Amino acid sequence: MDLSPSQKESVQKWASEGASIAQIQNLLKEEFSIGMTYMDVRFLVDDLGVVYSDKKEDEENGDGGSTQEAIEEGASNQDNFESNSNLNGEEADLGSTETAESGAVFVDVDAVIRPGSLVSGTVRFSDGVSLGWQLTSTGQLGLIPGEDPEYRPSNSDIQSFQSQLQAVLKQKGF
Repeated sequence: MDLSPSQKESVQKWASEGASIAQIQNLLKEEFSIGMTYMDVRFLVDDLGVVYSDKKEDEENGDGGSTQEAIEEGASNQDNFESNSNLNGEEADLGSTETAESGAVFVDVDAVIRPGSLVSGTVRFSDGVSLGWQLTSTGQLGLIPGEDPEYRPSNSDIQSFQSQLQAVLKQKGF
C-alpha cells in the first residue's frame, strides 16, 4: 500500500516516539483509516528506515541507556571467553586472565546445560576465581563450589555477577 508523504512522516514520528509496530498499526487505523497487517506495518517501518529508541526499557532501568552498553560489553566479553575455551569447556590459557586482572566479573552461559537446570554456566570473579552457576526451574540461582569450597565472592562481585547474568540471559533470549 502506498502512503502519502505526510502519512509516512506520521509513521516515522510515532516510531521515533517509541511506538511499537502494533501501536503504529492501530494509529494507522485510527488516524488514517488504513487497515494493514502487522507484517505489512513491519515492512513499512523497515522501508522507511526507522530506528527505534526503546524509551520504556531505559525508564524501567533508570539508567538512560547504559543497559544497551552493558549488553554489548557482555557480548564482547562472552565472545572473548568462547574463543579462549577448549572443547571440554575448560578455560584455555591464551591470555584470558586479562578480564580477571582488570577487576571485572565475567559471565558465560554453557552450550550444554547441566542436568536439573534451566540454564547454567561459569563466572569469573574480579579476584580471578572461577565458579559454576546454575538457574533451576524453580528460579533458584546457585553457585557451584570450585577448588576451594570455602570461597565466598565479595558483595560487589555478586552484584556485578547478577546484573551481568541478567544482561547475558536477556541477550540470549531467556
